[in-house]
Amino acid sequence: MLVVHVHVRVLADRTEDFLAASLANAAASLEEPGVLRFDVLVDEADPTHVVLNEVYLDAAAAAAHKDTAHYAVWRDTVAEMMAEPRSAEKYSAAFPAERERWAS
Repeated sequence: MLVVHVHVRVLADRTEDFLAASLANAAASLEEPGVLRFDVLVDEADPTHVVLNEVYLDAAAAAAHKDTAHYAVWRDTVAEMMAEPRSAEKYSAAFPAERERWAS
């Protein structure tokens, strides 16, 4: 499994719009066959810091996600809402090892 944490710094006056677009993207992403989880997390200390926690079956599923229409809509919609370019960190899941335990 591949776990990706995407860190986004959102313009303070655009956080509600960013979250609305991200929630729509997350819901659509969960319909993809290789997506096990897609969480949208807001930093309690800094609500302009949003983390997307994405869990994929494998790297191919992560790549397929970026080819979907809903991802393209999200990417283009939120581009102007970001205070800086987003960054991503990739992890391998050590626990739980069973994919069923990651499913949303």
